[in-house]
Amino acid sequence: MPVASAYRDAVALAAGAAVKNRLLRPFLPLLLPLLLAACSGNEAPRAAEFVPPTPAESDFGTLRVRYNAIPTLSLSAEVARQYGVERDAGTALVLVALRQVENGEERDADGTLKASALDLSGTRQAIDLRSVDTGDYTDHIGTARISPRNTYRFEVVVTSGGRTETVKFQRNF
Repeated sequence: MPVASAYRDAVALAAGAAVKNRLLRPFLPLLLPLLLAACSGNEAPRAAEFVPPTPAESDFGTLRVRYNAIPTLSLSAEVARQYGVERDAGTALVLVALRQVENGEERDADGTLKASALDLSGTRQAIDLRSVDTGDYTDHIGTARISPRNTYRFEVVVTSGGRTETVKFQRNF
């Protein structure tokens, strides 16, 4: 008989919940906004704040290193053609520029570069950089394989003017 008693209790509980649901149903549209308002802690809505991107340049004395990594799909067809890269969802363009800064003016700087990228799973890939003439300057570009919703830590070792410096930056794709 205890099984029958448990069954009766379960049916009574379900019937009671159904009655409560029928009684509360008309008040739900009124109750829901009150419950949601309680979540805000009486704070007034405020505008989103702009979060500036991390600096994409580093200065080492008079040597300025500018760097970035962007999905090649974000490039216009003309820019992709200029850089000689294919626009592809699984590829990022890695761009590094060396500039000599004198009296507030920048001029092209010579140097050798070695770059790599490390993803969240710990997979490291070497990035072959090549020089590209962009008018008054020479930039160094390469490509890295990327996957969506992954974070990559880039490391660029720069040797210029008899010194070696390392730049590290991170991008989310």
